[in-house]
Amino acid sequence: MVDEAAPETMSLTKLAREVGIAVAMIAILIGGLFLHTGTMPPLVVVESSSMVHDESGEIGSIDAGDLILVHGRDPAGIVTFAEATSSDHPDFGYATHGMEGDVVIYEKNGEEGTPIIHRAILRVLANATTSPDRAALYEAGHMVSESHSEEPSDDLACPDGGVWDPTLRDADGAMGTCVLSWDVPGTPVRDQSTVSIQFDGVEAGYYDCKRPAHGNAEAHLVVHEWQPTHQGLLTLGDANQCSVDQGPSATNGSAGVHGPSGVVEAIRTDWVIGRAGAEIPWLGTMKLALSSSGPGAVYVPNSSYIGVVAVIATILALPLVVDPVVHRIFSQSPEREEAKRERAMDLMLIALSEEE
Repeated sequence: MVDEAAPETMSLTKLAREVGIAVAMIAILIGGLFLHTGTMPPLVVVESSSMVHDESGEIGSIDAGDLILVHGRDPAGIVTFAEATSSDHPDFGYATHGMEGDVVIYEKNGEEGTPIIHRAILRVLANATTSPDRAALYEAGHMVSESHSEEPSDDLACPDGGVWDPTLRDADGAMGTCVLSWDVPGTPVRDQSTVSIQFDGVEAGYYDCKRPAHGNAEAHLVVHEWQPTHQGLLTLGDANQCSVDQGPSATNGSAGVHGPSGVVEAIRTDWVIGRAGAEIPWLGTMKLALSSSGPGAVYVPNSSYIGVVAVIATILALPLVVDPVVHRIFSQSPEREEAKRERAMDLMLIALSEEE
């Protein structure tokens, strides 16, 4: 009696095997990317046009619809625009994604929401510090914490002056200190209570705002009397015409990037998700086009649609081209001819044994 369920069982087994192979290949790919980048997820899809260098799209800069590898580099090792444009700095000339300096992915004020991918322009480092009034902090019920929501006011924590930074260790060994002055690597700013820098190519590397000088606005980036609330990075989208993420407190006329708690402050190390690595153009376009949240594919340049269609067409056409070539190569190989002779010999021996 023939088992009619056998073919169906074999088909299900084959399907399960193929699905398992596909899942394993995806897992190996994701695992390899994780080992390479050190972050999870290792890829992000760019949604906005804040980093574009050409409205029609450009390979080498970051466009909406691109996939970006996220490297989990130590935030202290991120190279800023100021450092990369300073001839006296070891990282002079370092550039990524069409400009000097690293591009970073960060959480706005350490809060939930869509991360931001912008360039690190400068880094403020604490120079002179003084110990906070820990008794007043204790009496007010403040815990010394890196949580943004639990930070006390500067007046309470630092009655002798300075700004409260919970991420730095004080001279007394406890977390949290009062910063009195700042340094900005790659610039002449040293031991200053506020940060003022002209990115005019003289005082610091030239940063082109891509706008004509008019009124109180210069053609280059100007950071004027910025009082950082803590140590961190000042950031800016390449296409944002010098409207820095930290808003008007840092640069006149800046709108700033807003999170649930307001305009983003200097980007602390614990807010940094990673550094933008290699760009994989176009492949995030379909994800944005099918997305029901965020801006969708509004900012995706037309060239990205052409690129992703070309990639899909190439993938579909590749087997049609490769298979005949591979078949021709194997059909002409000496090993194939030898296999045919051995097969013929086996059949002849079987026939002879059956006659006997």
